[in-house]
Amino acid sequence: MFNKQDKTRNAFMLDGKFAKKGYDWWWHSFTAIKESTGEEKQFFIEFFICNPKLGGDAPVFGQLPENKARGIKPSYLMVKAGCWGEEHCQLHRFFGINKIRLHKTAPYSVGAGDCYASDTELRGRVEVTRDEAKVHSEYMSDAGSMEWKLKLDKKIAFNVGYGAGKLFRDIKAFQMYWHAEGIKTLYSGEIIFNGERYIVTPETSFGYADKNWGCDFTDPWIWLSSCRLISRKTGNRLENSAFDIGGGKPKVFFLPLDRKLLGAFYHEGKEYEFNFSKFWTLPRTKFSITETASEIIWHIRQENRNAIMLTDITCKKSDMLLINYENPNGERVHKTLWNGGSGKGRIRLLGKRKNGLVLIDDIDALSVGCETS
Repeated sequence: MFNKQDKTRNAFMLDGKFAKKGYDWWWHSFTAIKESTGEEKQFFIEFFICNPKLGGDAPVFGQLPENKARGIKPSYLMVKAGCWGEEHCQLHRFFGINKIRLHKTAPYSVGAGDCYASDTELRGRVEVTRDEAKVHSEYMSDAGSMEWKLKLDKKIAFNVGYGAGKLFRDIKAFQMYWHAEGIKTLYSGEIIFNGERYIVTPETSFGYADKNWGCDFTDPWIWLSSCRLISRKTGNRLENSAFDIGGGKPKVFFLPLDRKLLGAFYHEGKEYEFNFSKFWTLPRTKFSITETASEIIWHIRQENRNAIMLTDITCKKSDMLLINYENPNGERVHKTLWNGGSGKGRIRLLGKRKNGLVLIDDIDALSVGCETS
């Protein structure tokens, strides 16, 4: 069973060798409604800690030329906030490691200044002027402002199994770990983005929350997820459903596993998992990603001994952004990491029977979180 929440996997993970070469991030994305017009907009908020044992009172930027020349690695808490769509942007605020308030064990919490994140609450503020964004390229940030105050209620989890279990965490076997505590998360509260107020309600937030940690980023990286799903068979919204797909080229003890994905569909209380690490389920995956002048298109076929999941998602480049990070070595390995939150497409879920395949459901997916490098 993958719908098993585990707050210990959502805790702070940068101990041992990851403390000097490691990152830990908590990601949140959701839909909000512009108060003045009723327009929908997808937002994201992330808390990202890098190399905590190398830091001090001030943030250390690996992108600064003088730090690169001296081999100084980055160390900070980065609060990343922004949105997708026509007015897409990513805004970064940095704190020195010594300025962080951190509860390392479950349930986690991390805060600095007026920014705070936990399993149940998000609040904070980021503001970057045009001059700051232009002069400080090490910020890797656009210009703008965003303030938020939100509550979270995580309903469905994707617990990927033993790969992120305690043994494999303790021995630091993987280059990059993933745990999705809330592939369906209800958000409530408000956003102030560039002076405009947005309302977030549980019924229309279509929210998501996960975390990643490790010593470097998987490249290539693929992510698709949504809980805004409508059955073509019945015409009804699937209120107790969510899907999540992630992976690409994970490394185990520095050995790459090419074209491997972890996938799960929680369909109205029934679980369908396509997890390469659970070999006894006979998982098989084929996928292709096409980039046109205006779109990114994902075609994914996942199969296990009992079911097949066919996922076709499209997202407009004009609604996406090239999301910015530096890894623990201070390198920007992902310079074309397309990231969006307004993807849409179709999912067909098929069951294997003795007399052939049966269509379990044919589903329209909206507000799809999507990423590819």
